[in-house]
Amino acid sequence: MSDNKNHGSVPDDEAAGPSAPLRSELEALKRELNEVETELKSLRGDLAEQKERYLRLAAEFDNFRKRTTQETGRRAAEQKESFIRELLPIVDNLERAVSSGASPEQLREGVRMTVQQLKQLLRRHEIEPEETEGQTFDPNRHEAIAQRHDPSQPDHAILETFQPGYRRGKEVFRPAKVAVNNLSPAAR
Repeated sequence: MSDNKNHGSVPDDEAAGPSAPLRSELEALKRELNEVETELKSLRGDLAEQKERYLRLAAEFDNFRKRTTQETGRRAAEQKESFIRELLPIVDNLERAVSSGASPEQLREGVRMTVQQLKQLLRRHEIEPEETEGQTFDPNRHEAIAQRHDPSQPDHAILETFQPGYRRGKEVFRPAKVAVNNLSPAAR
């Protein structure tokens, strides 16, 4: 029966706990687990800090965007107001001309002078008339509203300008409305 006395019970060396190499390995795993937990806490802190920084930057950018939009709107309004202030004396001159009772020649001279004032105002705002007569038609700068056949002129030459075009620098402000020479046989 002595064989059965240990039957179903834990051997003596296991009852005392894990062996020294196993304890050492468990301790190493616990240290490693503590290090991982410490690193995880640190990373969570870094993540929270980065998230806070991101949110601050996003808010700052949104505020910057709003300020820029407001500033752009304010500048555009100031430019419009400035242009209108420059335009009002010209309107005054036209109103005086209409109510003056001047002779047709005087009226014509007054209108000519007023047109000159308007052209000067446009030049101050860098808006220049587009030269068209004798030029070659360019669909980026001109709008063809008529075609003519003139063998004495090159094909696609602008023969007449119905409404002048204007540009600001190289940018077309308003295309000129023109009649274009068409020498193709189908146009005859």
